[in-house]
Amino acid sequence: MLIYKILLPSEWAAFEDAGRFDGSPFDHESGFIHLSSREQVAATALRVFGGEPELVVVAVDTEVVAESLRWEESRDRGVFPHVYGPLPRSAVVAVHRVAGAAAVDDALPR
Repeated sequence: MLIYKILLPSEWAAFEDAGRFDGSPFDHESGFIHLSSREQVAATALRVFGGEPELVVVAVDTEVVAESLRWEESRDRGVFPHVYGPLPRSAVVAVHRVAGAAAVDDALPR
């Protein structure tokens, strides 16, 4: 199964350089890395990254992060995947460069 992490281009560059992603400032505040299912990712992009002109959406293989993955209820938005620990580059199976939040749904395979 795939889950998705939405990143700013600078976050993706740092992820690639480091070989892992330790989280955004918001992830650090929460204590885990926020991800979305395929069904959730477009709405998440619009809600959180609506003003960003460019995004990078990475598809993460849940089997690679299984030990640190938890599906948890979010405030009024359903159950979301959260990773407790860094995301290794090896978990990323696809990278989608997207021209803004409104284009996320069309950019990802169904």
